[in-house]
Amino acid sequence: MTGGTIAIESVETLLVDLPTIRPHKLSMATMNGQTLMLVRVRCSDGTTGIGEGTTIGGLAYGGESPEGMKLAIDTYFAPQMVGKDANRVSALMAQLNSSIRENRFAKCAVETALFDALGHRVGLPVSELLGGRQHDRLPVAWTLASGDTERDINEAQQMLELRRHCIFKLKIGRKSVREDVAHVAAIKRALGDSASVRVDVNMAWTELQAHYGLAGLVDAGCELVEQPVAHIEAMARLTGKYPIAIMADESLVGPASAFSIAKLAGADVFAIKTEQSGGLQAAQQVAGIAEAANIALYGGTMLEGAVGSIASAHVFSTFRELRWGTELFGPLLLTEEILTKPLEYRDFHLEVPSSPGLGISLDEERLEFFRRDKVRKLNTPKVSTH
Repeated sequence: MTGGTIAIESVETLLVDLPTIRPHKLSMATMNGQTLMLVRVRCSDGTTGIGEGTTIGGLAYGGESPEGMKLAIDTYFAPQMVGKDANRVSALMAQLNSSIRENRFAKCAVETALFDALGHRVGLPVSELLGGRQHDRLPVAWTLASGDTERDINEAQQMLELRRHCIFKLKIGRKSVREDVAHVAAIKRALGDSASVRVDVNMAWTELQAHYGLAGLVDAGCELVEQPVAHIEAMARLTGKYPIAIMADESLVGPASAFSIAKLAGADVFAIKTEQSGGLQAAQQVAGIAEAANIALYGGTMLEGAVGSIASAHVFSTFRELRWGTELFGPLLLTEEILTKPLEYRDFHLEVPSSPGLGISLDEERLEFFRRDKVRKLNTPKVSTH
């Protein structure tokens, strides 16, 4: 370290277990709680940055888990970060990307913490460090995932009355295609023109099932289907065959995959997720590829808590156009607040903070109460794959 350099002094990780307002049912798992892996980077000038790594359903969704991220950062990331120049975020991330393979979610958490600290140091929000925001507020969809038609209708109507959400995404794929289409049709009939209805299949259909399902969803008034099948070649064969948008999600795992999907014309829309992309800057690269290929953008979620969600919001605010809005509702799915001031959701939008860094601060007392190493292990969120 040379004189005047702001050095990274420590990298701390912790697991925080939080309950959810209801079970969240996907095609591959049912979530009854959410675990956040938080990382805190402390720098020699006294600035601190926070980041978050979160997954959907632990290892049921992908190859990383909050527990695995914590171990990877403690064992492999932290030793390479301590002592490095905290101001040179891109250079440090390039080094980590070169020396550590994969671990995209962990890299996103670390990069978020570095940008948060840098923002506090220079007095700018993360969105400005990433090139400058183009939006101060983002439309936010709500996911209906109870699996019960009447309950989902009631939930959607309540959200409309509260002016919190007017875009709804339904999780389907656990039942037969016929049952799922009937479920979607009933909800769209109940909501009418007051709401937009979309679905997420989470790769649960075969290509043949997808042909049947897409035709039925068009008749039901659904406007978009997310990742109906697993493989991008099959996605490409489906895209453009029906008057409904096809969105890539699980197949979109960073810039290289974005290029492959764009080359095959395998989607109408990209669900960009900062963690799944491999970081904040990588998510911007995915967006650039989409824009060049005339593929529309949607700001996706891994059901992050407040830290990960607002980090994504800063990234998405820099996109020229978010034709399909965002899905940054993760904090609203949790029953407990870990910020001193909650994120601001109103009039169907999420406000992007304009204060330095991420624009949020952790409630240390609440955090201490819910961190796993300090709490009874009885409260560890359970995930069912049945």
